[in-house]
Amino acid sequence: MTAETRPIIAQPTTPAPRAPKGFGHINRYWDRHQGVYAAKILPGEFYVSLAGEMIVTVLGSCIAACIRDRVKGIGGMNHFMLPVQRENMTGQNSALSESARYGNWAMEYLINEILKNGGDKRNLEIKIFGGGRVLENMQQIDVGQKNIEFVHHFIVNEGLKLAAEDVGGIYPRKVLFFPDTGSVKVRKLKTVRNDVVYERERNYARTINTRPTQGDIELF
Repeated sequence: MTAETRPIIAQPTTPAPRAPKGFGHINRYWDRHQGVYAAKILPGEFYVSLAGEMIVTVLGSCIAACIRDRVKGIGGMNHFMLPVQRENMTGQNSALSESARYGNWAMEYLINEILKNGGDKRNLEIKIFGGGRVLENMQQIDVGQKNIEFVHHFIVNEGLKLAAEDVGGIYPRKVLFFPDTGSVKVRKLKTVRNDVVYERERNYARTINTRPTQGDIELF
């Protein structure tokens, strides 16, 4: 899972491609090391590229699904975490169902945006990353493993193709995804302890555990 090494290019020679409708809030910039325009997504965000951009994120316990139409080169990445099971809910199945609804939303919203922009579900391939044991002290739940199990289950249920994965472990990951080619670069952040990633994901977990569950979405 590697992308071709590009020469350092300090300044772009072409203007930035226009962001797809609905993605104007995403942080987009010129990456001089990769020589491409890039979109950086944070927990709870996703982005779809139509024009050869790179999509970047840093993961701890969260999952990023890199999904693309392998024929048309249209694809995107999400960054999500399932809510932690709430103790005051009646019955484990109810709690897991609530979590699954959030994960379904994260996956289906990304897939629907790819399809809306010209992708074909029959041509989709998925690569998944993250799910590290970074939030292990949070209610003694392995949040990363819970996220991994969810996304595997989702892919099988939807009849989609899992092309590659790099999940689990104890280190955060930086992921660079090139939707036009399907190439991915993954770097384990072994020399940087989890402080920044841990705080970001812990704050994200607090948010998703207190806000209402998103409504249902159907794939079309």
